[in-house]
Amino acid sequence: MASEHIVKRYDEELRKLSNTITEMGGLAESQLAAAIDAVVKRDSELAAIVVEADAKVDQLQQDLDNLGVRLLALRQPMARDLREVFAALKIGSDLERICDYAANVAKRSIALNQTPPVRPVYALPRMAHLAELLVKDVIDAYVARDADKAYAVWTRDAELDEMYSSLFRELLTYMMEDPRNISACTHLLFMAKNIERIGDHATNIAEDLYYLVHGTRIAEARPKGDQSSLEIVTPNRSA
Repeated sequence: MASEHIVKRYDEELRKLSNTITEMGGLAESQLAAAIDAVVKRDSELAAIVVEADAKVDQLQQDLDNLGVRLLALRQPMARDLREVFAALKIGSDLERICDYAANVAKRSIALNQTPPVRPVYALPRMAHLAELLVKDVIDAYVARDADKAYAVWTRDAELDEMYSSLFRELLTYMMEDPRNISACTHLLFMAKNIERIGDHATNIAEDLYYLVHGTRIAEARPKGDQSSLEIVTPNRSA
């Protein structure tokens, strides 16, 4: 009976680990969606709510870390169970960073609201929608332990990178056309970079899930579409 109780308790702790990841993933999706709503609607009150909610994700990660360490120390998991614990700890860290980036978008939206509206702000929701899908799909893949779905997320991050590069060029052009746009466009550049980084963290999760399921890493090089570091935009002197 004692042995059965120990096994049951162990299974419950592994489930709790997985459920915490799922809860954090749901918060990551909703936080990003709310942050972008705050940008588009110029809603500083909603932005403040997003920033304050980040503390809940931080607490969940702390709980996850404590449970993971407890499992490693007391249960000494082996093979697949060991991968479950390590994957959960790494995925939890990535989800916490995703929520940090969403909070950063919200913080900058409060500053952005102090400047006149600029047209490129409407490109952000397209980027954010794709980032949300990547996060949702990779968490769905985690729940189902679906390595193929995780791999599909891994390949789609390049599309988000390309969207970021395009917006980067557009914002630089706006700043050169009218110096009055510099303040607003600078905030938008940082927001766009935060969203691009969210895609990178979703890709990290996909890689960890693939390893969890198969016990091997994805053999290919990570696809990248971000060319912003190579961009040179020159002003139109004929204007």
